[in-house]
Amino acid sequence: MTSSVPSYRISVAPMMDWTDRHFRFFIRLISKHTLLYTEMVTTGAILRGKDNHRYLDFSKEENPIALQLGGDSPVALAECAKIGEGYGYDEINLNVGCPSDRVQSGSFGACLMKEPDLVAEMVSACKAKVKIPVTVKHRIGVNGKETYEDLHSFVSKIKEAGADHSIVHARIAILEGLSPKENRTVPPLRYEDVYRLKEEFPDLPITINGGIKTHAEIKEHLTKVDGVMMGRAAYDNPFLFHEVDQLYYGSKKNLPSREEVLKELISYIRLTLEKEGKVHHILRHILGLYFGEKGAREYRKFLTDRMHTTGANESILEDYLKR
Repeated sequence: MTSSVPSYRISVAPMMDWTDRHFRFFIRLISKHTLLYTEMVTTGAILRGKDNHRYLDFSKEENPIALQLGGDSPVALAECAKIGEGYGYDEINLNVGCPSDRVQSGSFGACLMKEPDLVAEMVSACKAKVKIPVTVKHRIGVNGKETYEDLHSFVSKIKEAGADHSIVHARIAILEGLSPKENRTVPPLRYEDVYRLKEEFPDLPITINGGIKTHAEIKEHLTKVDGVMMGRAAYDNPFLFHEVDQLYYGSKKNLPSREEVLKELISYIRLTLEKEGKVHHILRHILGLYFGEKGAREYRKFLTDRMHTTGANESILEDYLKR
């Protein structure tokens, strides 16, 4: 990777139940440089859970990788940030954007958009504990605090507290009446607000997130902001990242084919199943590999018909590649 290109130039959004270590390893076979994020891990799971290793462990192949933390206690978040740094994460990210009932009941996630002073305190506490970047992923607002002026004030406070990077989902979150799924699609995208932020905070790295699906869109956004983050598009069409290393990081390495990705995944599955889990825990993440290609439906059916059967293992991919 060229030294002038930051890892956050292209990233995959943290997504609950999706961006686990299996999905991250799979994406890393397609792109070596895209910045990856964990699922949100709550401070309680790390500090009070009996097996926080399960939430925090990852393979060295996944770097560069950021740990996303969820919580509202500056002290607890700082302690978890220190633990995450010890595990080898490249970045600590604070979740101030998730609108689910779970985070609302815990008064964190997007709820914190209403408490910029508390978020600033969270950032400051984490910065005092770790040497790696501390970043914030947030919305452009929430119902009741949804003007650009509210957004500007929020970003100003987290920047003053030492935030190294602002990752902005270009929609407000509506905390009452919409499901998390609806919150990803119903509130209108306001890309111009994110562009304006970059103009007014030129020395703060800003990444845009929300509704981005194509390289044409990525390239357009990168003329206005520092980075582009993709969520559902990355999951539904993972081979979209096939050209990322060459297009945005200056890599000269040969691009892997889909079949080469599957071949590399076989040994990962074999080693994983020797320790724990079921093969469908891994294969569920790769169903979109042939998105938009002839034979995509047959590929998905081949995997889904077999991956839940008793004793299913990596031979499913071996058999597919022999067809």
